Amino acid sequence: MKFLREIGSWFFTAWALLVFIACMLTLLPFVIIPLLAGTRISFIGYKALWLWAKIFSVLTQIKYQLIGREKVNKNTSYIFACNHTSFLDAPGVRLMIPGEFRPIAKKELSRIPVFGWVVSSACILVDRGNAESRKKSLQQTIDILRQKISALIFVEGTQNRTTNLLQPFKDGAFRMSFETNTPIVPMVIMGAADLMKPGQLKIKSPGKIKVIFGEPLYPSAFNENISAFKEKTFQVMLNLIQQYR
Repeated sequence: MKFLREIGSWFFTAWALLVFIACMLTLLPFVIIPLLAGTRISFIGYKALWLWAKIFSVLTQIKYQLIGREKVNKNTSYIFACNHTSFLDAPGVRLMIPGEFRPIAKKELSRIPVFGWVVSSACILVDRGNAESRKKSLQQTIDILRQKISALIFVEGTQNRTTNLLQPFKDGAFRMSFETNTPIVPMVIMGAADLMKPGQLKIKSPGKIKVIFGEPLYPSAFNENISAFKEKTFQVMLNLIQQYR
């Protein structure tokens, strides 16, 4: 039975990859052209990405349960501070966040065939091993926030491969929040790692992934204290994970 389950998982993985690539290729012009054309029509690219995520969810039966969307205003820009557990996080993030936003993504993702084209046009890329690249991505994100476009930051810095519910947070999101007076929305994704382990290609089976918003946290409440802001966000996200497990 274990052997049959393993074979079934690889067949399902192949189907999910086929859906992922076929949808991405079909919608690619509607994503890349508006994003490259500038902020006047870039929202069209994000609508196409929403459609990609929805089709992927329906055809694979990997269902995303969206909790707490009423806590954010689609006409307000935020820094979405999110955990990161699996490659399956990406469709859930797009389905959850209303309107347009810019994720900060590691440069290595731009090398993935097809998907890398989307990453390069839709994301702010950073080479985590290069101090100049980190500084440049920080400034790009600040510029985007000042244009009233939201940002998405995986505050742990990478996929969580530990047994801890959350890894320690990096400072970048909180520095940007103070710099631009932008509220942070704690955001957690649960269940993705159960279906597709961090860093792995195989998807075990269809299933349900929860994407949850906490209440926005405003930088004015923390008096430029990054440690306090970071600790509060960490505790809110930890509580959300424990509440919805």
